Amino acid sequence: MIVTSIYPVRLSDGDLWVDAGRIAAAGQGERIAGAGVVVVPGNVCAHTHLYSALARGMPYGLEPPRNFVQILQRVWWRLDRALDERSVRASARVGALEALLSGTTTLIDHHASPNAIDGSLDVIAEALGDLGVRSVLCYETTDRDGPERAHAGLAENRRFAARIRGERPSLTRALVGAHASFTLSDETLAACAAAAAELEIGIHVHAAEDLVDEHDALEAHGVRVVERLSAAGALDERTLLAHGVHLSDAEILEASAARATVVHNARSNMNNSIGRTRVAQLGHRLALGTDGIGSDMFEESRTAYFRLREDSPVSTADWPLVRLASSARLAGRIFGEPLLGTLEPGAPADLVVLDYPAPAPLTESSFAGHWIFGLSSRHVRDVMVAGDWVVRDRRLARTDAQELAAQARSDAEHLWRRLDEIAPHPFEPKGGFR
Repeated sequence: MIVTSIYPVRLSDGDLWVDAGRIAAAGQGERIAGAGVVVVPGNVCAHTHLYSALARGMPYGLEPPRNFVQILQRVWWRLDRALDERSVRASARVGALEALLSGTTTLIDHHASPNAIDGSLDVIAEALGDLGVRSVLCYETTDRDGPERAHAGLAENRRFAARIRGERPSLTRALVGAHASFTLSDETLAACAAAAAELEIGIHVHAAEDLVDEHDALEAHGVRVVERLSAAGALDERTLLAHGVHLSDAEILEASAARATVVHNARSNMNNSIGRTRVAQLGHRLALGTDGIGSDMFEESRTAYFRLREDSPVSTADWPLVRLASSARLAGRIFGEPLLGTLEPGAPADLVVLDYPAPAPLTESSFAGHWIFGLSSRHVRDVMVAGDWVVRDRRLARTDAQELAAQARSDAEHLWRRLDEIAPHPFEPKGGFR
């Protein structure tokens, strides 16, 4: 069974053909048989933090955080300052491994390593490219580590984006990264917007993830987050607003009018106890990401759906398919590939072969139910990106997963030792704690 589109759902009983990195007409290039398997477009993770890949089980000896800002100060803003080139590369390789083995072929990453800024995006791009992942990369520009690092972060975005624009590699694109309104001065935010406009790319920024972002914007700038972004020239159809949990009705309307994309990260929001995103109000440009909790979009989309059903039991099973298709369209716009996320002739050949013996009829009307209640990353057998097999028979095609994991364990120990020497971050927003 070939799923040529996950939304609207379109199925084909025939085979698939791939030629020169794209889905081809029947009889041209390599034949991918659809009998006995389910072939779907590769999943897109629209917002992640690969630098968190070595954090699982990370030792923690401080007082437990009581709110979102303390989570940042005591965990993530310590971890990012511990990163060096070695751990940046290892994190990217682990993230690539887990993405591919779970059927995710595109990662839109938001990176931060304040003590290893210069060239960090090249390191990530190389690591992901070596394993065969399609990616969109940026550096998290912020003022929380001082003006020198803010300038360096913006310079890294500019340098990398200019290189990508000149070279046009097949698997990598760039955005301008910015952390969040509450860690951005007016000057830095304006500089990010100017860089994005000059380079003709979007801005990838956290927006209203926690109430502190809104409180700070009102306290320091007299406006809410989206209005501040808009006034700075940082809100348009290329903008990615990560989270959007606490956007007001007016902000949702403004973001929608600008055709910006909001990326929902259900598991991360639940883990950080920051509230429920009003996904029903956010419109058709709502994508799905993981915020660094792995790259399994089967699991993420299912969790987001069940979270939605708690509040809205009339929501139908095709909801996650709509959101995943939106994520793919987002990536397609960035790559200039409008058919990305489909298996239509001419689309980039990013696909996943699922070894899924359907226990009930699999049709266009029942596919959503199979996605929610049957299909999962455990069914991923083979993965192709841009016409190249990167997973075959559940094994990475370009490297040994066991060797990669063994090296990553050593790199994680190195990172954790560095982390022990780093105190909680002193930065505090003007809006106070929730």
